[in-house]
Amino acid sequence: MASESKEVVKEFPFFKVYEDGRLEFLMPPVEKIPPSDDPDTGVRSKDVVVSLDPPVSARIFLPRIPDPARKLPLLFYTHGGGFCTQSAFSRRYHDFVSTVAAEAGAIAVSVEYGLFPSRPIPACYEDSWAALRWVAGHAGGDGAEPWLNEHANFGQVFIGGESAGGNIPHTLATRVGSIGLPQGVKVAGIILVHPFFGGTVDDQMWLYMCPTNGGLSDPRLKPAKEDLARLGCEKVLVFVAEKDHLREAGNGYYEELKKSGWRGSAELVENVGEEHCFHLRDPEYEKAVELKDKLVSFIKDNRSI
Repeated sequence: MASESKEVVKEFPFFKVYEDGRLEFLMPPVEKIPPSDDPDTGVRSKDVVVSLDPPVSARIFLPRIPDPARKLPLLFYTHGGGFCTQSAFSRRYHDFVSTVAAEAGAIAVSVEYGLFPSRPIPACYEDSWAALRWVAGHAGGDGAEPWLNEHANFGQVFIGGESAGGNIPHTLATRVGSIGLPQGVKVAGIILVHPFFGGTVDDQMWLYMCPTNGGLSDPRLKPAKEDLARLGCEKVLVFVAEKDHLREAGNGYYEELKKSGWRGSAELVENVGEEHCFHLRDPEYEKAVELKDKLVSFIKDNRSI
C-alpha cells in the first residue's frame, strides 16, 4: 500500500493540499445541534428539505407572534466558513440567527448549502439561489412550509450573512435584479458582515475551490459594475472590522457600489479595533451586541408599518 505524500504543494487559510491531492483541514469538524424551542425568547426552529438532489436544507426560526394578523419580515441567512466549513446547524449560527429573529421580530431561514470539497464552488451560490427561490415560492400562501405561508411578509425580504456568507448575498441580489423572483416578493435589503471579495490573500483559495472559475476577474470574486448597478434590492448595509484582512474588500465593495449607478442607498459601518467576525466568538461582548443591534435595526427600520 502506497504511503501518503507528505509534501505540501498548496497551503491556504483553511486547508493544505498535498502532492497526491489529499486535503488536510486546519479546523476541527463542526458539531451540529438539532432545532429546538427556546423558552426564554419564544423562538421556535425546525429543519426543512429544500432539495434532495442536490442536497439542500435550511433551518427556519419563528419568533413569538404577538399579532397573528401581522406578517413578519423575512431574513434569508447564509453562514460563513470559507465555503468549506461551518453549518447553519452549528451552535454558533443557530444561536446568532435565533437571536436576530427574536429581536427583529422576523422569521429567518438559514440555508445549509454545499461545501468544498464534496461540493465545490459554485455549489454555495447555486444552493443558496435554489433555497431563496424555494422560500419565495411560498408568496402565494400555498408552499410546502406552513410557517412561511402563514407568517412571512414577502414584501419585506432581507438577505444577509458574514465572511463567505457575506459574499453570497451579492450574487443572489444580482440574480434578483436580473432574473427576478415570483410576483409579490421584494428584497428590501442585503446585509454583508465582514464580507469576502477579491483582492486579498484568500483569492487563490477561492479559485482553487472553484474549478470553473473565471480568474481574478470572476464577478463573484470581483463584482462587475453592471452587476452592482442592477442589485435587486433597495438598501445595502456593509460591516467592516478595522483589524480584519478583509476590511479593504468590504470598503471596496461599498465604494464601487456607490459609483455603479445603482439607485438604492448603502451604509458602511466600521467595527473599530475589532477582528474578523469577532461578534460570533463572544455574543455578549459590548461591541458584538452593537453589531447585532445595528443588524436588527436595519430589518426593523425598513419593514412595512
